[in-house]
Amino acid sequence: MLVYFWGFLYSNYFRFWLKWILRLLTRKCELQRIFDGSKAGAQRTLSVEHSLESSKNKVLRNAVHVEETEVEKCVRDVMKEKKIEQKDTGFKTNLHISLLQISGYKKLYSNVENLRKVPYDSDNEEHEERLIELWNLLMPHENLKARITKQWCDIGFQGDDPKTDFRGMGLLGLVNLVYFSKHYTDEARQILSRSNHPKLGYSYAIVGINLTEMAYSLLKNGALKSHLYNMVSGLPQMEHFHQFYCYLVYEFDKFWFEEEPESIMHFNQYREKFHEKIKGLLLDCDVTLTLQ
Repeated sequence: MLVYFWGFLYSNYFRFWLKWILRLLTRKCELQRIFDGSKAGAQRTLSVEHSLESSKNKVLRNAVHVEETEVEKCVRDVMKEKKIEQKDTGFKTNLHISLLQISGYKKLYSNVENLRKVPYDSDNEEHEERLIELWNLLMPHENLKARITKQWCDIGFQGDDPKTDFRGMGLLGLVNLVYFSKHYTDEARQILSRSNHPKLGYSYAIVGINLTEMAYSLLKNGALKSHLYNMVSGLPQMEHFHQFYCYLVYEFDKFWFEEEPESIMHFNQYREKFHEKIKGLLLDCDVTLTLQ
């Protein structure tokens, strides 16, 4: 209760006067002080995002919701509101980059969410081709005997028809699995082989879809901002989300074998432990989590 009360007082009273005093002393607005005092990347963009969201000025508050095409005009409007000369190219460039990152994160989440909402459709030729591509990438020396077959269990699906396993994450789950297998083929085959361990084995495809859900939830709640703002000096793309997914797959496999669970029945417990580990890493403003 005391923390809430202090937060209310700071947001509604103290912050305004603190900003006013600092502007009086430095002759610079809060955004200028952020650009002068923080390095490019997450530290800077997160500070800019917080400053804009907390502002009582409508132009500044709306800046965090602009589309990519509106960023340039928005930068000019903010500079006009804060009485910053348009010839200040340093401020203009820095604000432009931060707004691109902020709007790009929102657009990326929208694109990921739209892909997640697409259900796997066995009557869709493109969906079926992706599924067969996954098999061929992981099992190049073994042909599928039929579209519906127990062979799918060999790469970690639950039953004869993989489409039932994509219900939660939709097409996003399949796209992630194919991306990892296509761009890191050797690693994917190695992890698939390890997943068949007689004691520490797990269902490769099912765990892969589960990690898609983890990546999606971290993106949704904003936890991926530090990673993406450090990684991309501009608009984060779907490619960057897929790359983060690849990191999760590779690191989870290492984590699983290091932990040596008693059985797959304890999967949820270790999955949550891994999730907490990743969330902890993402709290670092300088973080970038990539698969080298």
